[in-house]
Amino acid sequence: MEQNRRYGPRIIIALDYAEPQAALEMVAQLDPKRCRLKVGKELFTRGGPQLLAQLRAKGYEIFLDLKFHDIPNTVAGACAAAADLGVWMVNVHALGGRKMMEAARNAVAKAAHQPLLIAVTILTSMGEEDLKEIGLTGSPAENVSRLAALAHQSGMDGVVCSPHEVAMLRGSIDKAFHLVTPGIRPTWAAKGDQARITTPVDALRLGADYLVIGRPITAAAEPLEALQLIEADIAPLAATGDEITA
Repeated sequence: MEQNRRYGPRIIIALDYAEPQAALEMVAQLDPKRCRLKVGKELFTRGGPQLLAQLRAKGYEIFLDLKFHDIPNTVAGACAAAADLGVWMVNVHALGGRKMMEAARNAVAKAAHQPLLIAVTILTSMGEEDLKEIGLTGSPAENVSRLAALAHQSGMDGVVCSPHEVAMLRGSIDKAFHLVTPGIRPTWAAKGDQARITTPVDALRLGADYLVIGRPITAAAEPLEALQLIEADIAPLAATGDEITA
C-alpha cells in the first residue's frame, strides 16, 4: 500500500444540526485526535465561516459538505473560497460534468491551502426507481461507476459513494483515489433514512478510506463512548496514525 493514501482518523462525524450552538456542544464531548467533522448545508448556512473557525480552533479538520453544482466559473470560485477557509475536504457534484470539475480542480490547485477535492456520485438515499424518475437509466452501481470514472479523469481526489459500491470502485480506479462512504451504521444502531448502508467493519474491508457517521454517535447518550466502540470494532482493520493499513 502506497504511503499517504490513507491517513489520520478514518471516522468523520456528521454534524447534522440546525443550530451552531448544538454542534459546538456536541463537539465539546468529542476528541479531534479521534475524528474529523462534516459540516453540511443547513449548519453552514446558519453558522457560516465563523463556525468553521471555531471548530478549527478546537483542533478539528473539517469536511465541508456543500456539494457545489453550478456553472464551472461559479463552482471554481466557491471551491477557492472553501480553500481559503482552511477546510480539509470539500465536495462538488459529479453530475456537474467534466468542465465544472476541472475548473474546481484548477481553482483549488492555485490556493495556498489545498483541501482534498471530492465528487458526489449518487446520493445514498436514492434507489433505482429514484434514478429512473430523474432520467438516469441503470442501477445505482452503474451510475456510480460512470460518474466516479469521470471524476477521476477530471482530477478529483476521490468520491463520495455508498459502501455497496466501494469494492467495485476500488477494483476499477487508481488505488490512490479516496473513497468516502456515508450510509455507515454499526450493528447496534438504527438504519435511519439511508437506503444503502453497511457496518464500519464491512466498509473498511471493502476498501473505504473514510467513514461518515452521524446519529450512531451524535444521538448516543455518551457520544465519545459510541465513537470509542466503533473504533474498537474497526481496530483490526485501521489505525489512526499517519499511515493506515487495511
